[in-house]
Order: sequence, then structure tokens, then C-alpha cells
Amino acid sequence: MKIKGILFVTIILLAAAFVSGCTAPKEEQMTELNIGYQPSTHQIAHMTAMEKGWWAEDLASFGIENINEYEFPTGAPEMQAMLAGDLDIAYVGAAPVISALSSGLDAKIVAGVQTQGSNLVLRPEINYTGPQDLKGLKIATFPAGTIQDTLLRDWLKDNNIDPETDVEIVGMGPGDAINAISASKVDGVFLPHPAPAIIESEGNGVSVMASGDMSKDHACCVLVVSGKLIRENPALVEQIVSTHIKATEYNKNNVDEAGAIFSNKTGWEIEKVDKSLEDWDGAWISDPNLIVDSTVGYTTVQYDLGYIQKPLTKEDIFDLSFFEAVKM
Repeated sequence: MKIKGILFVTIILLAAAFVSGCTAPKEEQMTELNIGYQPSTHQIAHMTAMEKGWWAEDLASFGIENINEYEFPTGAPEMQAMLAGDLDIAYVGAAPVISALSSGLDAKIVAGVQTQGSNLVLRPEINYTGPQDLKGLKIATFPAGTIQDTLLRDWLKDNNIDPETDVEIVGMGPGDAINAISASKVDGVFLPHPAPAIIESEGNGVSVMASGDMSKDHACCVLVVSGKLIRENPALVEQIVSTHIKATEYNKNNVDEAGAIFSNKTGWEIEKVDKSLEDWDGAWISDPNLIVDSTVGYTTVQYDLGYIQKPLTKEDIFDLSFFEAVKM
């Protein structure tokens, strides 16, 4: 009887395990993708892919039914959203990614987006002859940890200007900064395009320094993908990178149309957008290898500024395998 009892219980347990295994909920198929971006000419690749329907078309075969896009004023809140798990991919500056990675973000840069492309603009009445003329001025730029903040502070230090005591640096989004210099509430701004061209076209400032003159060929915007997406859907990530490359190359070959896409998306007058694309020193790219050294260099700058606890390595920041798999 004892043996029969044991066998009976064993059979019941096995049957329960079998039924449980058969009825366990399956992992849901990913059907939507959340993309973050900023209203800058640096990130027109995303806008073109949306406008042309390429995101939807290229990702449909992977089960993606909806592409949700979210606009952010700067990279700081965008990376906070990604840290919270609200974004799957992001068009964002390389510097905010470093700050976020240092705070535990599970993600990698998988492609380049753009280099250079920001300007220091001062009120017209300020006589600028060199960096020393910035002492005592109030300058608006993107918040701490962004590309513009990191570059500006590092450049000031290189020119023997203390960014903490010699200059008052205030963090603002592009709209607020444009309004601030227009109202003479700040003496200057250091912003990505098209903001510098807009300020100049309205007679509220004069560009005195391009970011490429501060740091030649410096990394600016990048394409970041969540670690979860990389691990669970590598083929999808390859297609995301491939679509990004397609949009980037299209924009480079059709600059006027790219400007029109940006104008329609943001509401900025096409004449000001075209002027921005004529005047800026930026370049649209997709190859992440072009910005590895510059990006890793930002980690040292941010460490010296006290933004992160330790410098990061190339391996901490990049996954180059997806670009290598799909590059043309």
C-alpha cells in the first residue's frame, strides 16, 4: 500500500507539472517600439525614417505594429526616460548616455548619428575677441551631463577659465535658451543647430565659435538601444541600424528635402532651417567607429567634472557588432 501510495502521489505531481508547463503564459511578442528624439537638425535621420514610413515598413516583419515617438528638449530627461524603461531606442547625445550608463542604464550605442554642429552665440553688443572675453558672462546651454555642457566646460578649462567661478552657466532647453538670449536675460548660448541660426536670423546674437573649433570632429548624437532589445531581439536591432543608415544616406543626398522634413516636423520656418544646414559645421554619420575615441574621451571629462564616479571603456559604451553586420 505504501508503494502504491507513493506511486499515486508521484503520478499526480508529474501530471500537475505537465499541466502547469502547458498552461504557463508565454512571453508576449513585442509589437511596439518606443523611440526618443530631440527637435534638432542633428537627428533628422529619425524624422526621415518616420516621414518616409521606413520604420513601420522595415520593422513590420519583426511583429512591430506601432512606432511610438517621444520628443525631449535635451538628452538629460531623455536618458531618464530610458533609465525608467520607457524607451527602447533613443537618438541622443553621447555625453548623456555616459551619465546614464554610469547610473545603471542597460543599453549600448549601436550607431553614430552626427558630429559637431553646435555654436556659441553671444548678444550682438558683446565684443568677442577670444575666450577671456567670456569671463563674467551668463551663458545658457543644455543641462549638466549633456554634450553641450560637457564640451563648453572642458573648452573653458582648456582656456584657463573656471566654468564654476569665471562664467555663470545655466542649464536650459533650446526653446527657453532662445527666448532668454532674445530677451537679454543671458549674454550668450551654446546650443545645437538650428538654434544658433535661428537666433542670428532674428538679430539676437552672433555666432563666435563652432563646436568643431572647440573639439575637432567631436561625437555628438548617437543611436542607443536598450540592453533588453539587444539580448532578446538582435535581428530587430540589426534592422533598426540598417534603417538608420538608409535614412542617414538619404538625408546626405537630399539635404533640401531633409530640411523640409525637419521644418514640417518642428514648425520652424524652412528659410531658417536651410540657413542652419548651410552654416553649421555638423555632419550626419552612421558609422560608430568614427566617434569611439571622442566618446570614450568624454568619460574622462565627465569624471574630472565630478559627473561620474569613474571613466568608462569602449566596451562599456558601444556594441559595434550590429553596424558591422549591416554596413553597406
